[in-house]
Amino acid sequence: MSAFRLPTFRLLAPAVVCAAAMALSACATRPYTGPVEVTRFVAANPVGLGQGPIVVYFPDEVANAGAKAAIKAAVERELQALGYTIVAQEGRDIQVAAVRTARNPIAAIQNDRGPVSVGVGGQTGSFGSGVGLGVGINLGGGSEGPAANTELSVRITAADTTTLWEGRAQLATGVKSPYSQVDASARALAAALFRDFPGGNGETVTINVKKLQGN
Repeated sequence: MSAFRLPTFRLLAPAVVCAAAMALSACATRPYTGPVEVTRFVAANPVGLGQGPIVVYFPDEVANAGAKAAIKAAVERELQALGYTIVAQEGRDIQVAAVRTARNPIAAIQNDRGPVSVGVGGQTGSFGSGVGLGVGINLGGGSEGPAANTELSVRITAADTTTLWEGRAQLATGVKSPYSQVDASARALAAALFRDFPGGNGETVTINVKKLQGN
């Protein structure tokens, strides 16, 4: 009977092959999340920057109330951490943080069955256009690459409208990335934008989202 026993490695081979195939499949479909790219500009004499009362507002209409609330909350949280006091209205000696944000498609992913339209965040359009907060993206099987680019910019001005500071952060994500959701992207972009505030004038840096997970 023992003469017909197969070597152990031959019995395990199918399981090993299956596990390897599953690992490769998981790697191929891993959600794509790029680093956050941040560029900032600082006035030569930014008197009062980083302190005192400040109001946050959106110069452009944002039709999606949920997206607007998430972005506003994320920006206000970072401003408070810097030392600002958030107020509801403009006034004397009150700085203003003007917030603009948008999401745009990067590329379409095709599969054998044809494209499937997916609205990131539930709607189509851009943040700042007033149309909505997401973009229609073609989602297919297989590997996932960058499909949408989300931007957040903030300009801080003094009460006399003098610009003290301005920054822009952008993040490329795949459709399946958790950062394609507005809450997560808003927190990550705001955290990156105000990291090491005020930052180097005219300098562009990239920040891994893993370093922002606590925000």
